[in-house]
Amino acid sequence: AHWSLTQAGVRRLALGYGREEMGSEAANPPNQHTLSATLDKWEELLSQNSSLEIFGHISLMTLDTIMKCAFSYQGNHQADRNSQSYLQAIRDLNNLVYSRIRNVFYQKDIIYRLTPEGRLNHRACQLAHQHTDRVIKMRKAQLQEEGELDKVRSKRHLDFLDILLFAQRENGNSFSDKDLRAEVDTFMFGGHDTTASGISWILYALATHPEHQQRCREEVQSLLGDGASITWDHLDQMPYTTMCIKEALRLYPPVPAVGRELSKPITFPDGRSLPKGFLVLPSFYALHHNPKVWPNPEVFDPSRFAPDSSRHSHAFLPFSGGPRNCIGKQFAMNEMKVAVALTLLHFELAPDPFRVPVPFPRIVLKSKNGIHLHLRKLF
Repeated sequence: AHWSLTQAGVRRLALGYGREEMGSEAANPPNQHTLSATLDKWEELLSQNSSLEIFGHISLMTLDTIMKCAFSYQGNHQADRNSQSYLQAIRDLNNLVYSRIRNVFYQKDIIYRLTPEGRLNHRACQLAHQHTDRVIKMRKAQLQEEGELDKVRSKRHLDFLDILLFAQRENGNSFSDKDLRAEVDTFMFGGHDTTASGISWILYALATHPEHQQRCREEVQSLLGDGASITWDHLDQMPYTTMCIKEALRLYPPVPAVGRELSKPITFPDGRSLPKGFLVLPSFYALHHNPKVWPNPEVFDPSRFAPDSSRHSHAFLPFSGGPRNCIGKQFAMNEMKVAVALTLLHFELAPDPFRVPVPFPRIVLKSKNGIHLHLRKLF
């Protein structure tokens, strides 16, 4: 019983993970520092006079951000070889899970483990777990330092990992190391890969619609001038940029679909029904591209999200919906706003006509051939 309360408590503490846990004690959103490292790297690569594949760079940036904000990590994942191994493991798992779901012969573990894909899946899981274990071990060592525990307890807002470690310390028998790692795995994956997908597709959407890109840039410039410092208050003063972000998330939802088990029977308007316990796969991608829900769904039209616009409460679900929606949606939106604002302040974006991205729906929406953009330095 206590463990079930702990699970519920973990989710309640993570819900709304946004400004507070994203460094509210600082004047500026902390991901602007990790983003600055990415923008500097892009500037160095511009001399090659070719398009740049942005998803890989943004994945490192979002991993760095979630590590600093949620796991008290003070290193630089953008220069860490272990991070590259972790990201490759996540890419492999992203494909392998989807492949396994579609193959009826892979459903039984005893068979799947004997296949080449099963062995690759096992290795990828090992690499991902090793990364998580390193993070947990490092933080535990820091908390054992003299005076560190009291210092952390006195913080107004605890990092996500600290919350879990304190919960484990107080309820060790009901919150095992395996349980701890599972929570960290989930938050680390959900906190970087989906956000990287969102930011990458948003920048692509703006690159292919220069008139909207320029309007967003002018909005950001009116707030920040030519400086790169952005504050929490700025994030609420970018209405048009926010509209464009939401429209890009409609066209390219980071999580195309989710699996759910029906908690009760359901009957559709046409009379068909599904029983309780049935597994369903709601497709947010299909919902967002349904002309009955969104007129001219393939058209990029930020006015759909104007303050005076109206729509069904479940017509737009980039973060899912209901009690099991994305626990970090506010965190993700803040991170996306900072990334888009500072990127547009530094660069003009244009698509690569020879490398048009091909949406590749897996657990997270990727592109089969990457997301390549031409970047022009503005100042």
